[in-house]
Amino acid sequence: MIYEGTAGMAEGDPTTARLREVLNRAGHVVIVEGPRDAVDRADVARTVVSGAEIADLARLLAIVDGGTGDRCRCMGWPTVMVHDVNGELIACWVLHHQSGLRGLGDCDADLRDGPALTEWLAERGLTRSREVQSELAAQEAEADRRRTRWVRAAPAGLSDAAADVAHPPGRDHMAWSRRLRDAKARLAALSRQRYPDGIERVRVLLAWAGVPSREYTGGLQWYDMAVQEQLLGEDPALVLAAAATRPSSPDRFDGAAELFGSTKWTEAHGRGLPKPLRSMLIKHIQADGTDAMRFRMSHGYYGARRTV
Repeated sequence: MIYEGTAGMAEGDPTTARLREVLNRAGHVVIVEGPRDAVDRADVARTVVSGAEIADLARLLAIVDGGTGDRCRCMGWPTVMVHDVNGELIACWVLHHQSGLRGLGDCDADLRDGPALTEWLAERGLTRSREVQSELAAQEAEADRRRTRWVRAAPAGLSDAAADVAHPPGRDHMAWSRRLRDAKARLAALSRQRYPDGIERVRVLLAWAGVPSREYTGGLQWYDMAVQEQLLGEDPALVLAAAATRPSSPDRFDGAAELFGSTKWTEAHGRGLPKPLRSMLIKHIQADGTDAMRFRMSHGYYGARRTV
């Protein structure tokens, strides 16, 4: 038997009217807190919806008609299995990221009110979606705080341009990428305008580039890469001279450690550094370096290997 959600995807655009037509024929609906390949496992939480509650479910599963035109590649969960009055399975849908629905048409569709559905499921004992949403909200809040810290660390005169890089508008990927590219170009141009002296410009950029090294969430974000890309675009001899110019500062050495230990720098210029700069950088790392800096140092990223 082929039903909605079997053999790949149901044909046609997903619509709320189509969803309600299926649920109008339902005798009961089983919602399993797991992907489709886990629906038969006894240890997976589930709830059965029948009677008047099916109308509530239909309201909560309302989607944006037409769908997204795309399909999420993850398995998705919970799984919604619709049975008719005779107990036959007539539809199988999967929720994605607590915000979308798969199986109703030939592409995924956004829920009109994902949070409301998440709370409704939690009231019936399926709390995992709410827990995941809470974790995602906490992660997004920390991501926002991190972006704010990066913007605030921007050199004088560059904060507004930095904010454009950290928060490029555009919902779809292509628009976002285009606006990010334009924002980075404006930031680079303003950096050269605001700091025409090469040594000074590299020094302030190195200090800015050191910000992510002290972020506990780890990893470079797209806005961090904007600064590193500017430094990689400078004359390498100028970068080395600016990094070694006194007076030095811990944040500038943090940035130097990040830059000179990056894959793009080492692929283009190797791992060796001029001896005076290497000595200054290693001294900084030994005194106050991060674990990542110490790891790179012990593996010779800055020149001679050092045990730590």
